[in-house]
Order: sequence, then structure tokens, then C-alpha cells
Amino acid sequence: MEYKWKALSVTSVGSLMSAIDSTVVLLALVPIAEDLHADYVTIVWMVIAYLLANTSLVLTFGRIGDTYGRKRVYNLGFVVFSVGSLLSALSQSGLELVMFRAIQGVGSAMMVSNSLAIISEAFPVNERGRALGINSIVWATGNILGIILGGLIITFTSWRWIFLINVPIGAFGTLWAYVTLRESKFRRAGESFDVPAAVLFTTGVLALQLGVTFGLLRGWADPYTLASFIATPPLLAAFALWELYRADNPIVDLRMFTTNRMFSASIFTATVQSLAMFSVNFLLLFYLEGIFGLPVLTASYLIIPMAAVNMISGPIGGRLTDRYGPRPVATAGLIIQGVALYLLASMTTKTPLWWVAAVEGIYGLGGGLFWPSNTTAVISSAPRERYGVASGTLTTFRNTGMILSFAVSLTSVAAALPAYYVYRLFVGTMSGNLPPHLMVSYLGAQAFAYHVSLGLLAVATVLSALRPSGALSKHTGPQIATPRIARADDEGS
Repeated sequence: MEYKWKALSVTSVGSLMSAIDSTVVLLALVPIAEDLHADYVTIVWMVIAYLLANTSLVLTFGRIGDTYGRKRVYNLGFVVFSVGSLLSALSQSGLELVMFRAIQGVGSAMMVSNSLAIISEAFPVNERGRALGINSIVWATGNILGIILGGLIITFTSWRWIFLINVPIGAFGTLWAYVTLRESKFRRAGESFDVPAAVLFTTGVLALQLGVTFGLLRGWADPYTLASFIATPPLLAAFALWELYRADNPIVDLRMFTTNRMFSASIFTATVQSLAMFSVNFLLLFYLEGIFGLPVLTASYLIIPMAAVNMISGPIGGRLTDRYGPRPVATAGLIIQGVALYLLASMTTKTPLWWVAAVEGIYGLGGGLFWPSNTTAVISSAPRERYGVASGTLTTFRNTGMILSFAVSLTSVAAALPAYYVYRLFVGTMSGNLPPHLMVSYLGAQAFAYHVSLGLLAVATVLSALRPSGALSKHTGPQIATPRIARADDEGS
């Protein structure tokens, strides 16, 4: 087997584990809350802690991988994620589970920040779309398996098995990565890791995320919320100034955003798309629970059409990107997702479930075209020695958009429903339908959130359409003078 396919198989194991975990955890909130006697705030933190750790550290680990070895960091990510999963399964309180979920997020950041770099290093430019399209099959499969496994685990065993299933997968992934991957690192003589930049960026992004989280849990006028938002701009501004004027070895060359149109347009397109689309399925689950009275597991089955169609359209989007370039493929995907959003915004109390499933299929089609093409554009437009940084930058911006999207959706719902009903919808303990007058309020809030998302998606579509055209070539990349860098290939870990 060629090395590129081996590398893809390794990253696919990590993607599968992460995808299963992200879906199955949401389905187990009810038994977790009941068994650990956790309140609403703790349950929300259990979901958020993972994303906080992942988002705030992914750029740092991408840079570390570029400098000290992508194989090392990726393999260590498997170990950390598996340990976090085992500890999560052994949790005896809600607080413990929140902390151990954060450890999982650290491991995920190590893997995510380097997986795209490993794929891009192994595949030539004209095959990366295909590789990332195959990777989207793995993610979609993981989402479907997460729903199926979640149902089986919740029905027949303990919630602790949703974390324990990661341990054997992680052990296999660790061994397979150690045996299979080649080491790849790019380091100038005398180059060191920029610790001040990493600290400033991590704390700045963390402050923003905490502001959103505290706003949802404690209110937007709460002192902790305001303090977090006030701290964010100076921290990120200090990071930018340090990188531009003081850093000898910057984590990310910010000039890439001004000198490389493909890179900057693709990053910002991904950010706005995530801001628009991440909350879609949260709101859809709330709709199915509150309007139709479906249990959360049954409601989750209606997400399967999205993942199933994504499995088909992802490889197609990747191949089209290799042939025609990312602009037309990604833009088409965003337009299709816009159609899905428009249809979702028009749902009423009498919308048939088959119609909801069909719209989810349209949503999956658009996503399958967008993500492989846009991700290919980001990674391929960066210098080879900065693939990890490009991957980390993409994930950081995308996850930040996800968190803000989550905030918009929950804020819209909280404004329309009493807190008691918001908690029951979020955790999945809704029994029966919402009262008729609250149904009307909820549908109005849901339509508002979807229309906001539709407006954001229109912005993302414009950004995508304005990026450079044409297929990517081996010469694609920023026109920045890059010093000669010593590279280590085939080095053992």
C-alpha cells in the first residue's frame, strides 16, 4: 500500500473516534445528569469544556507539530484523548466529568491540528480534494455510528460506555500511527517555539469563549461575562503586535492574511459558514422534541439523512475540487446549504417528518461539496512547512464560529421559552409537546435564528465567490520569502 493511503487510514481512525464521540455524548446527557446528579450548568459545561480546550490550543499544537514533528504530536493526541476518555468513564461527579472532557479536548486539538497537515504532506496537491473527500466519509460514518451506538448504549448499558469505547479505538490508533506514519518536521537552525505568542493567543481565544459561555449561563450583563469580553481584544491585539513586530519565530505569519487571497478568503469563508450552520441541528432537535414530542434519540435519527448524503457528496466534492478548483465547488455547496436553511426556516407545527429528513439531505449535500473544497484551499495555499499552522488556524476560526453559533441559537430559544423548558429541550428530558402558546413562540424564535444564519451564509457565499479561481497547482501558496528550512523525513519518533 502506498504511504499516502496509510497516512489517510491513520487520520481516519482519529476522525472516526472524534466523530463518534461528538454525537454519542449529546445523546447521553439524560443518563449522565441523572446518575451524577448534575444540574443544567454542569451539563452545559460538560459539552462546552471539550470545545473550549480544543479551540484554544489547536493553533499552538499545529505550530508545535510543524516545528518538532507532526507524527509525535498526533500520536500523543491519541494517547491524551484515550486517557481523557477513560477518566471520563470513571467520573464520580459532574465536576470531574467536566475536567476530563477538557482533557479529551486537549487530545483532540493535538490530532485535529496535525491530521490535515499529515494528509496534505502525503498527497500531491491535485489529489488532496479526493483525500479530504474520503475523510468526510469517515466523519459522516462516525456521526451515524454515534447515533446508533448511543441508542444501544443508553438502552442496554451504562452511559460510561460512550467513553470506554474510545479506549480500544485509541489504543489501536496509537499503535497504527506509531508503526505507519513518517516523521515530518520543519525547523530552522536555532528556531524555538514562541511561548509568549502561544500564551497570548490561547488566553485571548479562551476569554472570548468564556464570555460566550458565561453569557449563556449567567446572563450577558453578568460581571464574569463582561470581564471575559473586555479581556479578549487586548489579549488578541497583543498577540497580533507580538507576531508582527517582536517574534523571531512567529506561530503564524499574519502577513499570509494580506498577501495570500486564497488563504484569507478560505479561512473567513469557513468561519462565517460555521457561524451560520453549526446551530442548525441543535435547533432541529429542539423542534422535533418540542413540536412533535419525539424523544431525543428518535429525533436524532432524522439527522442520519444529512450524514448519509454527506458520505456520497464529500468524495464528489473533493474530486471536483481537484479538477476545477475550490471556488466553484465550495460556492455551490454554500448555495445549496442556503436553500436548506430557507426551507428549515419555514417549518410549522404541521410540517411532515419526511420533509424534514429530505431537507437534512439537502443540507448534507451542500456540506459535502463545501468542506473538502474549502479545506483543500486553506491547506494547499500555505507553505509546506506551515501546514500544521494552516490546519490549526482553520480549526480555531471554525470552532470559534461554532461556539458563537451555539450562543445565537440558545439565546434565541431562551428568549422565547421559560428556562425550565430550555433545560428540558437541551438535556433531552422533554416529555410530550410544548404547550400551544409556547410552540408559537418557539417557532418564531427558530425562524429568526435560521434567518440570521441565512444572512450569514450569504456573506460566506460572497467571500467564497471572490476568492481566486482555477485549480490548485503545486505552486499554490503565499508569495512570502521563506528561509531555507531543514526538514526531517522518515525520522523515527
